[in-house]
Amino acid sequence: MNSRPFFTAHMNPGMHIIAAEPDFSRQFGRTSAETCGRSLYELLHPSSPVILNRHFDRLSQGRCNRFAERMVGLAGSGRAFSGELTGIAVQDTSGDLAGIVVQVRPDDHVAHPETEEGAVNPRERLLSKLDAQVLEGVASGASTVQLATRLYLSRQGVEYHVGLMLRKLKAPNRAALVARAHSMGMLTVGQWPPRVLPEFIK
Repeated sequence: MNSRPFFTAHMNPGMHIIAAEPDFSRQFGRTSAETCGRSLYELLHPSSPVILNRHFDRLSQGRCNRFAERMVGLAGSGRAFSGELTGIAVQDTSGDLAGIVVQVRPDDHVAHPETEEGAVNPRERLLSKLDAQVLEGVASGASTVQLATRLYLSRQGVEYHVGLMLRKLKAPNRAALVARAHSMGMLTVGQWPPRVLPEFIK
């Protein structure tokens, strides 16, 4: 059973938030007053519409009643978090879409860099171009040998760069490295293969 909390907001058919739980707003680093009236996409990573639009289109067209999809939210102060977003259609008496209930279930609570043990210093988030290429390869499932061939490195060179990023992002292994990079908003959402966003590259 999933014990992670979820936070709820209500949107009109135009995807603007009309009501939100206080915890929903706090998760995105805002007050309820700052959240209401905004488009949902203002709270999410810029790449989110690429993958979420088709789900919301299906809801509005009555082709489904709900969906669940991965997302990256923006929590303010340059922080981001990963999680699952569920959209649930609310229909009026004639069967037309009256609104959408949105539930956000974060993978973890929003980290506060000034207090969280093991937090990543914002300056340490920046990667060299080569580090970014290695991270993109790891995120797409490439092996050390495949990355070495692709980037004209030795296997030891690939492992060196992976090790640097494990320490930089404070991750214990490759899977955790990719999850951490996603939670920080470093990787594109809804694009394959994933790419490191330019603002995270030196």
